[in-house]
Amino acid sequence: MRLLIGCTLRPQESVIYTRREVLKAAAVSPIAGLLRAPANSSASKGYPSRRPEPGRRKFVSRSVEQTVLRVKALIADPELAWMFENCYPNTLDTTVETGFAGGAPDTFIITGDINAMWLRDSSCQVWPYVSLAKADNDLRKLFRGLIGRQSRCILLDSYANAFLADPRGTKPLSWAVDDVTEMRPGVAERKWEIDSLCYCIRLAHGYWQATGDTAPFDIQWSTAMRLVLGTFREQQRKARQGSYHFQHKTEVPSDTQALGGYGNPARSVGLIYSMFRPSDDACVYSLFVPANLFAVVSLRQLSEMASGILHDDAFASECSSFAGEIEAALEKYGKVSHPVHGEIWAYEVDGFGNSLIMDDANIPGLLSLSYLGCCRSDDPLYRRTRAMAWSTSNPYFFRGSAAEGIGGPHVGLEMIWPMSIIMRALTSNDDEEIRQCLRWLKGSHAGTGFIHEAFHKDNPAQFTRSWFAWGNSLFGELIMKLSQEKPQVLRNL
Repeated sequence: MRLLIGCTLRPQESVIYTRREVLKAAAVSPIAGLLRAPANSSASKGYPSRRPEPGRRKFVSRSVEQTVLRVKALIADPELAWMFENCYPNTLDTTVETGFAGGAPDTFIITGDINAMWLRDSSCQVWPYVSLAKADNDLRKLFRGLIGRQSRCILLDSYANAFLADPRGTKPLSWAVDDVTEMRPGVAERKWEIDSLCYCIRLAHGYWQATGDTAPFDIQWSTAMRLVLGTFREQQRKARQGSYHFQHKTEVPSDTQALGGYGNPARSVGLIYSMFRPSDDACVYSLFVPANLFAVVSLRQLSEMASGILHDDAFASECSSFAGEIEAALEKYGKVSHPVHGEIWAYEVDGFGNSLIMDDANIPGLLSLSYLGCCRSDDPLYRRTRAMAWSTSNPYFFRGSAAEGIGGPHVGLEMIWPMSIIMRALTSNDDEEIRQCLRWLKGSHAGTGFIHEAFHKDNPAQFTRSWFAWGNSLFGELIMKLSQEKPQVLRNL
């Protein structure tokens, strides 16, 4: 079955497009503005801007527009500069809806070609703008609205990963209608993923640190954060399985959970159980190591906010103590001995001694641990783990004539996710390694000027998701980081 760009796609059924199909679909697509240059484009000759016309952009930030011009001028390669111009503002251009709820700002951010908001994606999509918010009142309103919306989503269902714009909505996304779980109105999909809640903490903490603004951190936010802690505690499963279960009617094993929806057996050792990964694929072993490492960081950030904003030392102490408990369990159960790479972090474990050695392009994964603050980039354990992830020791590492990178079961074998290439660059201090990643990224957009979900290792014209805002934002984040820390890389590609 072929679907035109802009139609809602079930993630596990992403359609692979050729470049010709993409350009043909642009004529009728609801996101056609992404693929046609506006008449007043100021892009470099030969690379007309693929942004929507100014009047069709969902949200405009003066500081973002100034940043686009400033950073673009630092990039010597015109094609890379063009990609940055297209990608960095893409979330604001195409995915943001703002308003008010109870007199406070409200922000809803869709993931791109799926008309729903993922807690993870929405947090990541706006992350590259956090540093600009202090001097930009419009951005501060956007962040206040998103933090408030995420709090309401958590209070609606702390186990859900995606939500609808209207909390009174009665139907989830089409593929989730018949899921066997406790679906509530307003929930788009209900896959329990530790990282969904971690990302909400990361965004709140990052915004607070960047701006000093405490306006979003009201009673609603405080209540939601206590529910986050309670959900993490329940999913340690110390005494019982907990309330969450999930089953999906499907022929795709990675889209459902075993044993009545509670997952494969795992021993309660102090780690948090996760039924799904950030790819929305089911965990094989329920103790997902990268997400537990992320939770340690997030709980310590929440402890800092509980003390510095809420002035609740008891809550702060509970968060900090919980982080230490998970960290101790990770030290004992989260590592494995690899025959080639030595001691590394496992991807998943079950507490009985079984482990899964692999990495997935989605974040958190093993490659992204230093990016998320779980460790230093020069930590020996991380370096060995990173080497395993970017090698044939990882069953989802692919090397082809177009590029090399990490994929995952979500869209199948031989499909590289550009996010993995971006993450390799973000976690590297080697100029040539970063340049190589930029060359691969430049060769992967298939004429669209945007970052896709995945592309075939030998043919970037075969790709999934032409409108994937998280990938675009992550690319923009990389270029921003290089402009600040390694401008020589952008001057000499």
